[in-house]
Amino acid sequence: MAAHPTLVPPLAVLSAFDLAVESLVRATSGLINPTWFAFSNRGTALVLQRLNPIFPATVNVDIAAVTEHLARKGLLTPRLVPSLDGALWFEHEDAVWRVLTRIDGVCRDALESPAQAREAGRILAEFHRGVSDLDHTFKHARLGVHDTARHLRGLHDALVEHRGHRDIRSIEPLAERVLTLAAALPPLPASSDRIVHGDPKISNLMFAHDRDHALCLIDLDTLTRMPVALELGDALRSWCNPATEDALSARFVRPFFEAAVAGYAEAAPGFLAPAEWQAIPAGTLTITVELAARFCADALRERYFGWDNRRYPSASAHNQARTRGQLQVAESLKVEQGALEETTARAFRHEE
Repeated sequence: MAAHPTLVPPLAVLSAFDLAVESLVRATSGLINPTWFAFSNRGTALVLQRLNPIFPATVNVDIAAVTEHLARKGLLTPRLVPSLDGALWFEHEDAVWRVLTRIDGVCRDALESPAQAREAGRILAEFHRGVSDLDHTFKHARLGVHDTARHLRGLHDALVEHRGHRDIRSIEPLAERVLTLAAALPPLPASSDRIVHGDPKISNLMFAHDRDHALCLIDLDTLTRMPVALELGDALRSWCNPATEDALSARFVRPFFEAAVAGYAEAAPGFLAPAEWQAIPAGTLTITVELAARFCADALRERYFGWDNRRYPSASAHNQARTRGQLQVAESLKVEQGALEETTARAFRHEE
């Protein structure tokens, strides 16, 4: 569910960006940042967002640096549209507002075919390669984004702190499955940090209408530097599950992985080092287990800023469903580790 469904952008904000009041249409997506489709008074299709307070206003400086760099290289990307005063954002009543160019395309909650997975791999590779030579110090440094050990400690702490939770009997077995998987995680080969998107789940990729062609990545508040295997692991755990995160049918599908890796390798030949290729299968399993740990801890802490109250009676119930989904993906993924390692080895050999 989108956050703040009754929120209405103030007239001061619309005036600051010269937006036509009657053109506003609330987007059904935008879980973190409330979002509207809009037109300027000159008829330009735009996107208006209110930045979630979890992000500082200066994250827009990072977005501008990355998107300007991509645009100079001819890559399609959303761009920040300055206010009439020339600012990247507009602050009003303790809220930060911004406007971006609107990309004409569609977002997906899940992939439907290996062809789509191949396109997803291609567009992420183009993004990574496009920003690889960017010299920028991030204003919003997201340190320890995928600190798996910290998230596992968080689950241990939640089990102790919330022993009296009404659903403890159903959550404890989920936690045991998470911790069992975590104890057997393979070590990740050491590799350098790269500039990455930071949240390349499938809903953050834009596709063309009515065809399997990926256009660009969106939702760029999570830009950061980290090992690319963790970025790819986060992407692949999402792309290779043809169901949604909380679906009973959630699972890992190897043909999607093979297609995505092939698409990445073809779009960025020679870009990844051998250790980075080697780390992708283990990185995918690691991130899947890490997310299961996060969701399980949130089920005890009743944390989820956008739980679907039409389908779940509580934030805990929704997080339990998301935990089960990630566990199913992780357990089916673990069975495939040997085959996935062969896939990434083939992709690397093909580059040589």
